[in-house]
Amino acid sequence: MFGKILNIDENTIFVENTSKQIETNILNMHVVFAEGNRKIIGEVVKVTEERIEILLLGEIRDNYFQGGILKVPGMNTSCRLIYKSELEMLIGSQNFAAKNTLLLGNSVNYEGYKTTMNMNEFFSHHFAILGNTGTGKSCGVARILQNVFYYNNEALPTNAHIILFDVYGEYHQAFSKLQEIPGIRVKNYTTEVKSQSAEVISIPPYFLDVDDLAILLDVQDSTLLSVIEKSLEYVYIFKSTDPKSEEYKNDIIAKCLLDILSSGKTSTQIRDQIISLLMKYNTPTLNLDSEIVQPGYTRTIRQCLNIDNQGKINAIQFVVDFLSNFTKVDLDYTQTPGDTFIYTLEDLYYALEFALLSEGTFNSQSIYDKANGLKIRLHAIINSDMKKYFEVTNPISKKEYIQRMFQTPLREPVQLVNMNFNFIDERFAKVLTKIFSKMFFEYATNLEPRGSYPIHIILEEAHRYVNNDTDTKVIGYNIFDRITKEGRKYGVIMGFITQRPSELSSTALSQCSNFIVFRLFHPEDLKIVSAISANITTRDLEKIKLLRPGMALAFGTSFPLPIISKLDLPNPTPNSENVNIENTWYPN
Repeated sequence: MFGKILNIDENTIFVENTSKQIETNILNMHVVFAEGNRKIIGEVVKVTEERIEILLLGEIRDNYFQGGILKVPGMNTSCRLIYKSELEMLIGSQNFAAKNTLLLGNSVNYEGYKTTMNMNEFFSHHFAILGNTGTGKSCGVARILQNVFYYNNEALPTNAHIILFDVYGEYHQAFSKLQEIPGIRVKNYTTEVKSQSAEVISIPPYFLDVDDLAILLDVQDSTLLSVIEKSLEYVYIFKSTDPKSEEYKNDIIAKCLLDILSSGKTSTQIRDQIISLLMKYNTPTLNLDSEIVQPGYTRTIRQCLNIDNQGKINAIQFVVDFLSNFTKVDLDYTQTPGDTFIYTLEDLYYALEFALLSEGTFNSQSIYDKANGLKIRLHAIINSDMKKYFEVTNPISKKEYIQRMFQTPLREPVQLVNMNFNFIDERFAKVLTKIFSKMFFEYATNLEPRGSYPIHIILEEAHRYVNNDTDTKVIGYNIFDRITKEGRKYGVIMGFITQRPSELSSTALSQCSNFIVFRLFHPEDLKIVSAISANITTRDLEKIKLLRPGMALAFGTSFPLPIISKLDLPNPTPNSENVNIENTWYPN
């Protein structure tokens, strides 16, 4: 069939077709041009009666395939179909039960052969699984994760920590049989508050730092970060039982009252604002009934605020002098709370209100308008169903919280965690995903030795969360971009599952090293796929548009060259089937 070389045009070789027949069964199969210890690998891309067109892909040297051609074969080099031992270097080891081998699916071009990938190369790098809806993406994800645990007979990955953010609640069913494997456990979290079958997601409010609260409260102006930071200082001061805390409370309240007294507003406005503030924010030593002692008489603060018939507060200087005695504490020396210091969202709201007052919102309408949105949004959360996800009463550290996520109640290791976000809206799901991802990243960066507790964060419908939003402008970074740029060395790996790669953060996607691409149609999405790898050709893009459901083009560091694989259906399947119109429209 393969005769002499007729012509060489860059990386394409035209070989004589000695059979003079158009044998389409060899299309997309691999051939070898052998020259001594050097084997040049090509793919049959076209067959006519006269010649066979072969695209050169790479070389086998020292039993290892390397993509790219340094030198084309000579005109007298013979051509043959690839041998089985050589084929494994291209499509992966056929011993898919080996420790470092992960089964992907079935070879489309070679019947009876499997496509596999290097487990370490795949899961030690960020990866993306792309494809239009209905192309088998969810089934593919479920199948790959099932394969991690189903076929590895040499050693089970009992130290894995995989967390899947499940937007539609599809995967609970798909992972139900994994727990039948000895030593393998799956844990399910849900946003369904009344669920009896899974643990309801909850985050201690005291875990939320300035950046977390900025995201939760949808802050669009970085100048408001100082208000949030001050609120976190105040929540500790107002909530603390430390005897020293009363001094700090008095200092804060007194300074705020002095600002009101010097605001230049009318006497009535000053009196009303001070009374209003002290009715809500007070201490045993600083309140409306605190006594101001002067020679010859004693009056309370409330009495000193009386307005005479001239419209003046005659005793205003006595109040100023009294308050000045409390403003001598340097707040830079306040005690820093640990991450088990408990407070509620209501406590935070109380502190936020006072932080707004101390920022001068009484005296500036522009500051009030800008900052009051924080209070409104936090109040809305407290009075909505979202509050339920922040109700944690028992103290726990972040370290213990994360470790318990990957443990059963009996402290047995859990390898796979499924987070069902089906019962919350898209914006809140995005907030929770960012908070959890940041928590995992910070946990991993503080571990010694580095990378000793790998965590794989897999995001379903990733384009909803990992996009070019305002985080960078407000808090200075996007957590997903940071993890994709820095997380790999700490063992925090991102996996993006999306039907719209063009809507995904370009920074995050550019850091992915492995891609499994199901059928895509949209030109912008195909353009993105073309740009993310030098190994993807125009021919590969055409293949992506023609892939059948369940078929995917896989490429990246875990694959010697781009390969098309037909993935088996997962067992069990995820709950992601299309609606059956025949069964729903028509009566039985």
